Amino acid sequence: MPDFIHIHPGDNVVVALRAVPAGTVYEGVAAKSDIPQGHKMAIRPIAEKDTVTKYGFSIGHATAPIAAGEWVHTYNMATNLSGEVEYTYTPNIQFLAPATPGTFRGYRRLDGRVGVRNEIWIIPTVGCVNDVAKALVRENQDLVQGSIDGLYTFTHPFGCSQTGEDHAQTRKLLAALTRHPNAGAVLVLSLGCENLTHEQFLAELGDYDSSRVKFLTCQEVPDEMEAARKLLEECAAYAGQFQREALPASELVIGMKCGGSDGLSGITANPVVGRFSDLLVAQGGSTVLTEVPEMFGAEGFLMDRCVNEEVFRKAVDMINGFKAYFIRHNEVVYDNPSPGNKQGGITTLEDKSCGCVQKGGTAPIMDVIGYGDPVTTKGLNMLYGPGNDLVSATALTAAGAHIILFTTGRGTPFGAPAPTMKIATNTPLAEKKQGWIDFNAGVVADGKRSLDEAAADLMEKVLSVASGEETCAEKKGFREISIFKDGVVL
Repeated sequence: MPDFIHIHPGDNVVVALRAVPAGTVYEGVAAKSDIPQGHKMAIRPIAEKDTVTKYGFSIGHATAPIAAGEWVHTYNMATNLSGEVEYTYTPNIQFLAPATPGTFRGYRRLDGRVGVRNEIWIIPTVGCVNDVAKALVRENQDLVQGSIDGLYTFTHPFGCSQTGEDHAQTRKLLAALTRHPNAGAVLVLSLGCENLTHEQFLAELGDYDSSRVKFLTCQEVPDEMEAARKLLEECAAYAGQFQREALPASELVIGMKCGGSDGLSGITANPVVGRFSDLLVAQGGSTVLTEVPEMFGAEGFLMDRCVNEEVFRKAVDMINGFKAYFIRHNEVVYDNPSPGNKQGGITTLEDKSCGCVQKGGTAPIMDVIGYGDPVTTKGLNMLYGPGNDLVSATALTAAGAHIILFTTGRGTPFGAPAPTMKIATNTPLAEKKQGWIDFNAGVVADGKRSLDEAAADLMEKVLSVASGEETCAEKKGFREISIFKDGVVL
């Protein structure tokens, strides 16, 4: 097995596929020190202020002379990024050859949509009823029978004392979750005096099936537990009519996310997910890429793949709009990556972003959607959302993702409302955290599977999860949401 990978012929660094000792040689260049797994080594001299190149792309500049064989990291290189960027649309679009879709066993809803789970969800409109919602889940598990896959609630601290954009985002996000097709039926639970009023929620929700969505305002009934039980029984009767059936993979919407990235993220797990994305898009399905701050510095991989100038302009507005959001709060736009990222071998935001966007594969970008908006266009979509794991995974669920693919080099146990598959970038993580990791892309670094072979394996795994196989997070009951917040709390 090789010790290093040279990702692009133009790169002046290689990446260690495993921890290598000083003296390890790559094509005549000997490592001058131990190089940790996922970290970079210069393969030719790099002068101070010269560009460091990885993925065939600039990931920063040298802050001191770097000799061939030297470890390249935060002590001798830095980002090139600053401020907003002017973008020009120069289309480079390669449509994928159509492929026959695979199949999975999911639930066809009465409105024609498809779900991969048939659950009952309790959606609190305000944090004041969180404990009521959790008690309802505990005390009504007897309703989980037949084709009903589970009863869950997604608590949060908002829905009151919010103004402006925050209030609108909470309302929009909760309504989007209420519409999610993985929920066979939904109970919307309110207190009664919150500023997210019942009337506002109905207006945000729009047309809905009153047999599928029930409402309870706790202040309006003598015993909210008794009243809720009756409504949950109605939800169970409605959801229980749905049965799994064979459906084409073209119906799937898959979210793509990374967290706790390391130096192998852009070499193993993220490009495996990118190839999976291309496979699914070729079969007529949809994928969603988010984490806007982790596109900064790697926009060149994405912008020219926008299917037309209108989509390109939406992408530009999304990227620069997020930069303006940072600036508005007097934050450094490029204050990234995290300490864990750096420990794993990522040095600059360009380094992180170039690895992050590998999840988008090569397909054209068909649409750019806002926070809380649904996917309406087949193919690869971009979604407005932050890098934060819980917030962005919640946004992916709200966009309609049936399943979320979450690549990680460090590991994390959390789960979104949609089944959240953890994909390890390296085999040591997969072996150490078997209760967290659903798929090991580290086999690529181990030389056991090619990227294309691992992507085909991942497709098989996704179809299995879509057919009912539980993820590690689901087995533990780990499901939560986090709503994007910007402004004041009254």
